[in-house]
Amino acid sequence: MESRQKIKIVTDIILIIAGAAIAAFAVEEFLVPNTILDGGVVGISIMVNALTNIPLGILTFLINLPFLIFGSFKLGKSFIVHSAVGMASFSVFVGIFEKWIEVTQVDLLAVVFGGVILGIGVGLVIRSGGCLDGTETIAIILNRKFKWQVGQTVLIFNVIIYTVAGLLFGWDRAMFSLLTYFIASKVIDIVETGFDKAKAAMIITDESEEISRLIYERLGRTVTILEGEGLISGKKVILYCVLNKFEINDLRSIINSIDASAFIAISDVEEIIGTHIKKKGVNPAGQKDSEQDK
Repeated sequence: MESRQKIKIVTDIILIIAGAAIAAFAVEEFLVPNTILDGGVVGISIMVNALTNIPLGILTFLINLPFLIFGSFKLGKSFIVHSAVGMASFSVFVGIFEKWIEVTQVDLLAVVFGGVILGIGVGLVIRSGGCLDGTETIAIILNRKFKWQVGQTVLIFNVIIYTVAGLLFGWDRAMFSLLTYFIASKVIDIVETGFDKAKAAMIITDESEEISRLIYERLGRTVTILEGEGLISGKKVILYCVLNKFEINDLRSIINSIDASAFIAISDVEEIIGTHIKKKGVNPAGQKDSEQDK
């Protein structure tokens, strides 16, 4: 095994443990004291804990265990190992933070700050290749077998859990829990994909050479040139480039100054795999002065 791969494995494990600790802090110091539920196994565990007084850390581990065992037959070894580390760490940290005094008893503060901190913790775990909740493993398996979307499957699980919570603890608790879930989900997306989300631009134009040259000179972005054919317009050249959201306005200015009739489609890029190169201070002829733009 290469040293770089070993470093990545160790780094992922450290981030998973850190993420589990952050998520456990949010649950024990913000959510549980105010009877606000997380989704999935943690939400079920919070309800059982409130009714039986069985320690929450023990409950989350015991309820997650069957999901983890079932997932081990269906999902990759790396994912299962990372998830096992995350779930075990989460249970341990929940037990540790259970003895601490809650941060706030104000419901709105618990929802907002609990949701944000929970999202940061869960996002770190997901970004490092694991998960903290057994319902997510079931959702992934259902996605592979029946093509059900993971997010929608998890949402259905959580709606059922919040409905039961509303019957047990009151509908205001259920609504606070649902709001926390949405806040955490948004933060998870930010942590998983980063603040500087990439954009992909597809440009159909008759002035491809001049536009690609200006994109390269002004933005430092390389352009992929594709050949296409319109149903009516015939042969066309298509330019494809990846850039960040702050460069979109400059891209529009470049294209409008050359070809106001150009067709532009801009979309979000969830993830870039491989080396993404941004070159500066060179001409398109091929000098090798470049720097990696991450």
